[in-house]
Amino acid sequence: MPSPDARRAKSEQAFGVASFEATSLIAAIPAEDCGRSAHRRAPLKPPTVRGNTVVGATAALGAVVTGGFMAGSPSVPGATADAAEAALPATSLAAATQPLHIATVASGSTFHDISATTAMLPVVVPGDRVAANDNRDVEALHKGEALAAEAVAQHALAVKEASILAGGGGLDDWIAVALDKLNLPQALSGGVKRVIMAESRGNPHAINRTDSNAMAGRPSQGLMQVIPSTFRAYVLPELAGRPITDPVANITAGVRYMIANYGIGTLKAGGRRFNGQYVGY
Repeated sequence: MPSPDARRAKSEQAFGVASFEATSLIAAIPAEDCGRSAHRRAPLKPPTVRGNTVVGATAALGAVVTGGFMAGSPSVPGATADAAEAALPATSLAAATQPLHIATVASGSTFHDISATTAMLPVVVPGDRVAANDNRDVEALHKGEALAAEAVAQHALAVKEASILAGGGGLDDWIAVALDKLNLPQALSGGVKRVIMAESRGNPHAINRTDSNAMAGRPSQGLMQVIPSTFRAYVLPELAGRPITDPVANITAGVRYMIANYGIGTLKAGGRRFNGQYVGY
């Protein structure tokens, strides 16, 4: 077998270069690198997720749920698609929100803003209904005020009527109460007053002692100068217990007699007349 020196010389002749020992190459490698070069890998580049719909959806959902706003590049160092998906809530938000409309960003593009469009839950604004309710409330208030005013007026009339029936008031008051008791319009008051002034001059205690009725022992009495039998037949029943000279009771008897025998038109005209002169009834 050739010696090492012989082999080296033969190699130099064949290749034209000086041979070297493998042990020399090994010796040239630092001791700390021995056995490690075979296991060394290129440094890992942090993966980036660009144009990923999952990340975009996560950012938009975060803005909706937390009320915050997210903006920036989706290429965040250290972020992965798995991490983005893990950030999604465990329960579905579809039942609580409307679908999100998110634009897809092409790979390599810079994503400056993330905006989510979602339909808000409907809020009922009554609008015209509130105005209608307000109008009804105002109308009810006005109606209540009118009813209250009417009640006050009726109470005042009742108090006044009680006072008149007790002997107070004057001729106009007596006529008004009598017509009210008879459920007749106050528009007749003028005609009633003309009859009274022609019969008794407005004196509730007037007694005619000179006419035929007086001669027959049944003199005409009171404001409307009715005789006792007429008074008893025509006085308003609820006032029948009052004397013939009672102003209100006497008027009710005379008015009812005139309407029954001559009509309401005659009463309104102020009694019967002949050649412009008053004619007793």
